[in-house]
Formats: sequence, structure tokens, C-alpha cells
Amino acid sequence: MRKILAIAVCKLGRFVGRLIGKGSSMPGKFALKICPDILRRVKLPEHIIAVTGSNGKTSTVEMIAAILRTDGKTVVYNEEGSNQIEGVATLVLTHATLSGQVKADVLLIESDERYAAHTFRYFHPTEFVVTNLYRDQLTRNGHPEWVYDSILPAIHPETELILNADDPLSSCFARGHEKTKWFGLDKCSISAGAPTGVYHDGAYCPLCHAPMDYDYVHYNHIGAYRCTKCSHRKPLADYAVTAVNLEKPEAVIDGEVHIALAFPSIYNIYNILAAYAACRECGVSRDTAAAVLNNYLLKNGRMQSFRLGARHGTLLTSKHENSIAYDTNLRYIASQSRDCVVLVIVDAVSRKYFTSETSWLWDIDFDQLSTPHVRRVVLAGQYCGDLAERFSYTSLKNWSTEPDIAAAVSELKNSGDEELFVVTCFSDRDKLLSRVEKEA
Repeated sequence: MRKILAIAVCKLGRFVGRLIGKGSSMPGKFALKICPDILRRVKLPEHIIAVTGSNGKTSTVEMIAAILRTDGKTVVYNEEGSNQIEGVATLVLTHATLSGQVKADVLLIESDERYAAHTFRYFHPTEFVVTNLYRDQLTRNGHPEWVYDSILPAIHPETELILNADDPLSSCFARGHEKTKWFGLDKCSISAGAPTGVYHDGAYCPLCHAPMDYDYVHYNHIGAYRCTKCSHRKPLADYAVTAVNLEKPEAVIDGEVHIALAFPSIYNIYNILAAYAACRECGVSRDTAAAVLNNYLLKNGRMQSFRLGARHGTLLTSKHENSIAYDTNLRYIASQSRDCVVLVIVDAVSRKYFTSETSWLWDIDFDQLSTPHVRRVVLAGQYCGDLAERFSYTSLKNWSTEPDIAAAVSELKNSGDEELFVVTCFSDRDKLLSRVEKEA
């Protein structure tokens, strides 16, 4: 009876939540109060795919869902991003019958990296993708190796791991695990000879703590690593991007699958490759996966086009408290050739925690904007003073501050026609989008 009551309460709560535009995790929270082990009591689909990591979860999950649906599979996943156990419970129970059977071919779960062990306490994924692990939300996550320790109990011996071969930390999940597949990038046109960015979290081996050498890197410390003491090194990838042309723009998988890039970013390439690997491991054909990924434009709003007066604009949503998310978007701006203006908005630090901790701004490589085509940079939001202090330690001179976002947008609307790039976070992006004309 508790199982039936928990499912019924969750379904009712989800229905009411949709009417008022809320409720993606609260119904699951109520269900777990009624029946704490409800996720053990339901019958789940044959395929359960989970995706976790510091960055790329939402984008990777969205692309996996699109590929599987094109392949004819019925897929349910947490599209709203509620990725802790309450949100997962809402997802599962909303799509379950009162008897407890989830009506789908595939259950696809975006899982919060810190809470994966809680989510997968009563069931385990058949395939588990780990995109990467690095600095993210310091006040919540501390050091990446602590996050690694949080994920480790969630890994079941029968689960097939799909790991980033180029990440020296998350690749460690393969230790002692028999079922592992790897995705990664070969050395290509975008590779650098040494780690980039203002810090180097991959300087030492996560296993024996000896110094790490790199044959090449793709961004920050993600690349071909090898420990100078133990055997820890980049493994041979089962699914590899073998060539990249950001001018075309295009990525080539396994030397023969050509993927046109709607968003020519190294970040996007890794997400595409992770989705491709996961779907191929689930039996999807190469051609089906490639057809969906070709020129795939994410629907999650991470990148949006708009008009502001005479300016064409591009919103690049970063993740506050995550310097690598910023670095990749700044690298994208730096790779462009036409004259542009950049607006950086930091008006809220965290989506979940009441904090004004801004030390993560010092980890961002803002010097990437020191390029002739970036005509000027405007810093806006209530933390523009913190941004200004950070910028005072860069080589950039063409920057100014405007605490009021509306005033900053208005000034940019009336002051020129150069391309506009806006870098901000999920919490702050609507403060821009409400003042511009969005493009389809």
C-alpha cells in the first residue's frame, strides 16, 4: 500500500506542479517520505543510462535522448535538470503505473555528482557516463578528489562505465572495474603542448601523487597525461575524435564519421563524443547517431542568439563557481575573427546556496579576451566590483563596469553595431534575455 500511495502522491504532486510551473523535485520528496525505498520497489526498463560529472551533464543527456528517440526508443529523462534523488524519484514515479512499472525502453538520468550514491542506492545504471571532474562550486564540492570519493560508492560491478579517457581524475573509476569503455580526443589542430589556464589541477597524479607529464592537452589539463612514476596514463579510446576543424566547423569520429558542429567549441565536442559513445554502446547504429548529432543545436538554452539594436548577440551560458565552464566560453569568443564587444554579468553567485564567495573568479583565464577583435568588455551585476578587481590583474585595458544590468544593456544597444557576446550563468541569463529580442 505504501508503494501505491507514494506513486499516487507523486503523480498528483507532479500534475499540480506543472499547473503552477513548479514541482520537479518536491513530488519525489513526498514519495520518499511515504516509502523511503520506493526506487527499489518499481520495475525499471532494461536500459538505465546515467550521466554525471562536473560539466556537460545536461547537454550530453539531451543529445543521448534525441539519438535514442530517433532510433525508435521510448525514453524518459529529467529534462528539467532535477538531478538529485528527489528529482529522480519524481521522474521515475511519474512515468510508472500504480503497480510500479516504468513505461519506457530507456530510463535516462542526469545525476548530480555529489548525490549519485544516494540516487543509485536501490538500483544501478546499466551504462554510466562520467563526463569529467574538476573544480566546481567550491562551497559545496570542495576539491574534485572529494567529489570522486562521493561518486565511487555509486558504481556497481555490473555497470558499464563510459569514461573520459582524457581526464586524469575521472579515468580512475576504471581501476578494478572490468566493464569500461573510453571516449577521448586524439592530438589535433586545437591541441596545445602543455596545460592551459591560470591553475593546473592535473599537475600531480591522483593515484600516487607523483608529477604528471603531458604529451598534449585540449583544454586546461584535459588531454594526454602520463604519470612519471606509476602506470596511470591516458588509455586508448574506444571512441575517438580523430580530427577537428573549428573553421569548417567539424569533428571527425573514428576517422570516418563527420559531425558538423552547430557550436564549434571543444566543450561541445566532448559532449557530442560522450553521447555518441553511450548510444553506440546501447546498440544504436553509427549512421543514426551521426545523423542526429550533425549540426545538433542544444535546446537547453546554453547558447542563444538575439538582437540588441543594431547588434547581433550570442548568449553563452556558463556555470558560476566553475572556472573551466567560463574558460571554454571565453576561448570560443577569442577564436572568432570579427570585431565584438563582451558583456560579463555576475549578479548571483550560486543558484542553490546563499553565498557571496567569489574566489572562483580568480581561476578564470580572462586574459583570453586580450585579442584585437574584442573591442571592449563591460562588467555588470552586483558583483562587478569583484570582477573589476580580477580584471585589474589581467592585461586587458578596454574594460568598464556598470552595476545595473538594465543600464549596461541599454548603453550597448545605443552605442554600436559590433557583435555582442554575453557570458553569464543560469540564474542571471533571464536578466539579459528579458531585455533583448530573441532569435529562433
